[in-house]
Amino acid sequence: MAKYLVETYYTCTFKVNHYLDEINETELKNLEKRDDGKFEVIDVKLDNRKTKNLDPNKNKVIDNKIDLVTSNKDAKKENFEQSVTQILNKSEKSGKRFSMPDRRKGYIQKATIGDHKVYLHTGEYEDGKIGEIFIDTSKEGELVKALMNNFAIAVSLGLQYGVPLDEYISAFIGTKFEPSGKVHGNDRILSASSILDYIFRELAISYQNREDLAHTPSIGGLESTNSDDQGSEDQNQLLKIVKDITSKGFVRNNYKKNLVDLSDVKINLKGKK
Repeated sequence: MAKYLVETYYTCTFKVNHYLDEINETELKNLEKRDDGKFEVIDVKLDNRKTKNLDPNKNKVIDNKIDLVTSNKDAKKENFEQSVTQILNKSEKSGKRFSMPDRRKGYIQKATIGDHKVYLHTGEYEDGKIGEIFIDTSKEGELVKALMNNFAIAVSLGLQYGVPLDEYISAFIGTKFEPSGKVHGNDRILSASSILDYIFRELAISYQNREDLAHTPSIGGLESTNSDDQGSEDQNQLLKIVKDITSKGFVRNNYKKNLVDLSDVKINLKGKK
């Protein structure tokens, strides 16, 4: 048997749209009495919660009942309830997880921070947006490896639920702990204050074009932009195809630099007799 009843009160702000053929003082005075207006809910806020004891024998509220403030017109009440239901449905959909495709793009970056090797694996959606990461380290104990693996899982779940990558970048860039120091094996990052600083610096450069976090200038970045602007429609179409099938994080948006011209190459597809 339930022992307590929790009552939740919400404060709703909404507006009513009335359509008039003409504007005059008589029509404006009678607007509040009309029931043909369309409701639009602007905001719904939690006002208060109250807990009441229930009668253990009859399971009824011992305290006096609280009357609900409703509209005078049934039509207004129905429209208002429908608007609130739509808002609640939108809020539920916003918390939906967008799972990764079974076959996905991505890249693997190997680097050495101090004497520690770090392998960063990424997974991307079809549009090139990052949706998951995996972190492998060497010379670490089982505890550290387990923590890094579960940290990567937590970040991946956040990305799939819609957490912007910028939030992770701003949170973990600049963190300081060992191993730290010079970075070998990454052409854009020369040093890092920690593994997390290195990982999110790499993700920021690859997926957010954060050149301010790189230690070396982008190679071929400006040339790629100019060529896209001056290229023909066929070249733009080719670049679009390359972007669809190539990992965005791997090429770092330098698609033109990574293209290979095979227009003059002849391939013999005849089989051997």
